[in-house]
Amino acid sequence: MSSNSSSPIIVTASIYAVLVLIWAATPLAIVWSVAEVHPMWVLIIRYFGACIIALAILAVMRNPLPFDKVSMQSYVAGSLNLIGAQLFIYLAANYLTSGLMALIFGFSPLVAGLIGHVILKTHKLIWLQWLGMAIAIAGLSYVFVDSADSQVNPWGVVLMLISMVSYISSIFWVKQINAPLKPMSQATGSLMVSALGSLLLIPFIWQYFPTQMPSTNAIIGFLFTMILSSIVAMLCYFWLIKRLAASTVSLSNVMTPVIALVLGATLNHEHISMHAIWGIAVVMCGIVLYFWKEWHEQYFAK
Repeated sequence: MSSNSSSPIIVTASIYAVLVLIWAATPLAIVWSVAEVHPMWVLIIRYFGACIIALAILAVMRNPLPFDKVSMQSYVAGSLNLIGAQLFIYLAANYLTSGLMALIFGFSPLVAGLIGHVILKTHKLIWLQWLGMAIAIAGLSYVFVDSADSQVNPWGVVLMLISMVSYISSIFWVKQINAPLKPMSQATGSLMVSALGSLLLIPFIWQYFPTQMPSTNAIIGFLFTMILSSIVAMLCYFWLIKRLAASTVSLSNVMTPVIALVLGATLNHEHISMHAIWGIAVVMCGIVLYFWKEWHEQYFAK
């Protein structure tokens, strides 16, 4: 009896761990993949490869892929997260370490909360969330003070912020359209729009067409982002969203940057100064404060 009841918990915990590890390793995979190939060519290859895999999975699952007006609008909205947000992440990979990319993207729930409070008026932030946001921003600013030592490039930061806004806008837009689509259908449609949209980049990057086989690390980066980041992580995320509270899934925003920093230092020899480590610790404290009310209500309130 206890074995049967613990089995779903083990499965859920395993899928959660896989998702966090994929999200944490994705910035490093991007950094590796763009080290020898132009970022936009990497993006095009990723989307067309992921699109083919997604269509195959959709066929196996026998899920529909409707092309009515509302569905098409939802695909376009979802593609803002892919061709929009990811485009700027790939450009930022030339300026930032993978750990710092993950750290900046960890701010996305805070920015989403701010947009929901100030612009969309969908929910109100309490004083503890404002405090957490202020502390997290102060920590990030502290990381950026000594940019030469902590390998922070202002252009990289700007590109990551644009990416974050595109990602959050995509989420709000998809929710607002509210198309009656299955997760895999939504993802596949958005990948198709993104792949087709990426073709518009070719006239501007044709001169950078890859002419030789990249290194092993670059190929690993290609395959990781194409299969794990674009397909597996997406399926894990939608599976967890249906079974766990949003507050539980949001814990990943604390874990992912820390794991990404460790992976970057271990596998890519990325140097993070003590100055930056203190700033990162402050950022993590701010994010924990921001989510504290939600976590407390979920796990401790009676």
